[in-house]
Amino acid sequence: MRLTVIKANFIPFFFLALLLAMTSSCSVLKSTKVKNYPIGKPFVFKNQVVLNADISKDEKNRLTTDLDNYWDDSLKSREIKQFFIFTKIKNPPVFDSANVTRSVNFMNAYLNSQGYYYASFKDSVKVDSVNDQLRTTVTININLGKNITIDSVSFDLGDSTLQKLTRQEEKNTFLKKGVPYTKQVFNSELDRLVGLYRQNGFFNFTREDIYVLVDSADAKLFQLTLDPFKQAQIIAEADRNRRINPKWDVTVLKRPTFDSSELTQYHIGKLYYYPETKITDATDSLPDQKGFLEFKRNELVMRYKKGLFNYIPLQEHTYLHSGDLYNENKYFKTINTLGQLGAWQQVDGKPVPRGKDSLDIYFFLVPAIKQNYTIDLEGSRNTADIGLGNLWGISTNFTYNNRNVWKRAIQSIATFRTGVELNILTTNNDQLIQTFLLNLGHTYVFPKLILPFKGWKGLENLDNKRTLFSVNGTYIDRREYYQLRSLVTSWGYEWKKGNNTWLYKPLNIELYAIDKLPKLDALIKLNPFLKASFNEGKVVSQSLTFIKNFSTQKNPNKSHYIRFGVEEAGGILGLISGLKDQIYRYVKVEAEYRKLIKMGRTDLAWRAFAGVGYNYGQDPVIGKTLPFFKQFSAGGPYSMRAWGLRQLGMGSSIQSDTISTTNYRDRFGDMQLEANVEYRFPLVTVAGVKIASAFFADMGNVWNVKKDVADPKANFAFGNLIKDLAIGVGSGLRIDFSYFLIRLDFAYKVKDPARQYNNGWMTDFKLAEYRQNGLKVNNYAFQLGIGMPF
Repeated sequence: MRLTVIKANFIPFFFLALLLAMTSSCSVLKSTKVKNYPIGKPFVFKNQVVLNADISKDEKNRLTTDLDNYWDDSLKSREIKQFFIFTKIKNPPVFDSANVTRSVNFMNAYLNSQGYYYASFKDSVKVDSVNDQLRTTVTININLGKNITIDSVSFDLGDSTLQKLTRQEEKNTFLKKGVPYTKQVFNSELDRLVGLYRQNGFFNFTREDIYVLVDSADAKLFQLTLDPFKQAQIIAEADRNRRINPKWDVTVLKRPTFDSSELTQYHIGKLYYYPETKITDATDSLPDQKGFLEFKRNELVMRYKKGLFNYIPLQEHTYLHSGDLYNENKYFKTINTLGQLGAWQQVDGKPVPRGKDSLDIYFFLVPAIKQNYTIDLEGSRNTADIGLGNLWGISTNFTYNNRNVWKRAIQSIATFRTGVELNILTTNNDQLIQTFLLNLGHTYVFPKLILPFKGWKGLENLDNKRTLFSVNGTYIDRREYYQLRSLVTSWGYEWKKGNNTWLYKPLNIELYAIDKLPKLDALIKLNPFLKASFNEGKVVSQSLTFIKNFSTQKNPNKSHYIRFGVEEAGGILGLISGLKDQIYRYVKVEAEYRKLIKMGRTDLAWRAFAGVGYNYGQDPVIGKTLPFFKQFSAGGPYSMRAWGLRQLGMGSSIQSDTISTTNYRDRFGDMQLEANVEYRFPLVTVAGVKIASAFFADMGNVWNVKKDVADPKANFAFGNLIKDLAIGVGSGLRIDFSYFLIRLDFAYKVKDPARQYNNGWMTDFKLAEYRQNGLKVNNYAFQLGIGMPF
């Protein structure tokens, strides 16, 4: 007897239903238990806010969610979700109608702060008897009314300099005609103005010095008339306008000044640095202490005792200059930048007025531990085809970090790794050591952009400027198979501006040399997929990566991540005839977008990725595809989770499944498309460890870009896109220890392009199936990952 779970015709509907289930609250499955309830008395079981308004869906959802937080505490049922499905209510409050009035008042006050002054409220109470429980559902229906908008805006600061600054930046105001009134808009405008003034020398100006005056009266009411009927008509018309289209006039005013320093523009005086401050030092008393050595360079004064630091990184990362107007943004930017260099664990600052209009700035920097090292020991098991298989590996990693090279806050990271793979499970007479690995690497991180030309405009507006230089050499000796030597070095720049991060590598060199031994040649004949993994081409490339993280003020619960990268190799050197069969020539482009929507205690996350590379070298010696270490792959804990690592693709090809002589079936392609969606929800907390779960779906594949006559199904074609897409669904656990997260996922192949029936869709729920050549293929995968998949 065979149990059929899902019919082929219903597969698309099954996938759609799963996605809908991930975004729903699973109310059908939810079961509610009530504990410690008052017997014989109605108690609050459920609260509902019903909002009736002609507004956008997002605005309605926002207001409804916020209003739910304004129930009186004595009228709020506290639900505790367990294992996502079950809901428990403990100690529900006794229902009291007086608490409804207080809740209405709280909600009305909140709506007033959002510009809704004409809302009307109507409450209803329903009592359901469940055994000996009197479950009470309290509902408040709200007719929102019209939102008040700003009609006119004016500024009266009472000072010519403030008034001039305000006019110059008026285009950036939050107060604009037609904008809905909210207290948040007013607060944002006052913060903007105070920030503007403090960026232009007004060090003592604060939020308490300005305020917003609102005029809600209709100007027509001030018209003089002796006709009582005309006056009644004006009043009626004003009331009608107030209901239909309420508008207010807004004026920003300065409070009376009692301290003249509030209107004083301060200039930067001297800059004092204490780069050897102890964590236990009282920074307020340091400027008065004796016994410091001093180094002076123009306005810079460095006070020290041991001479651990050079003045250059302090000068290069200070955005304040003597004689300039005090700028609060540049002040905090200096503190943040110095703190991010790595040489200091803590940076504090203190502006001190001197004279009539001067500010001396004191910086107190607590040094970080200059040097540290780590030693790791790793174990592994290799069951691949290259070698005997079932080899046990052991390796050690030594890392040395110096955070203050040459006293200039330059970071140096040196790594050394060595290891062996041992033949301890086979019974033949092969040697014990089968593989030997040796790796040396060194990276320098310079806290500035080292450029061939000076004086480039705009560099001061960049943050976290760094120059990166790295070199890495590796030697691998796999006995009787190959000897591999590689040297990889790069020079690059990294910087930030606002929410945007840029990484540009003008030079990246990857040199490889391999000596193929007889056993490897024999293995490649059995498995052609291995050939691309042992190409001897070299890479000389440059790359540019752009990353942006942001969320909007309107929707702070939605965060966005955008990444775009491009790499070009061999464009110039590939033209040299002597290098044509040695240098890869390709262009590779990647784009990724992620979005996370927080919905109370649950999250909805999704990701889209697209990448393509094109080898335009057309060289028959090193191949017509990208080097395998630059190609795309799918499967594993961070990609298509229903497939093993690098086990999906290419396209609808089954060529890799036909190779029964070896276990090596890794698939690499020059193009990848992938989309993922997850609905994440908490389960339980045990001993401070948060355990959560998720429902997810993955869709995508990898392809060849250039046509392969021997395997045409591996090529990308728009006409075959739907057929080639793989789909996996699943669920899992997330165990959050705060400092790291362990993820266990189970995923099932709903649609596998390698299936030769039903267009790849599943027909029955089978944990495994057999290909035409007898190869057994699992329809599921367990994945172990660290951190979220995206």
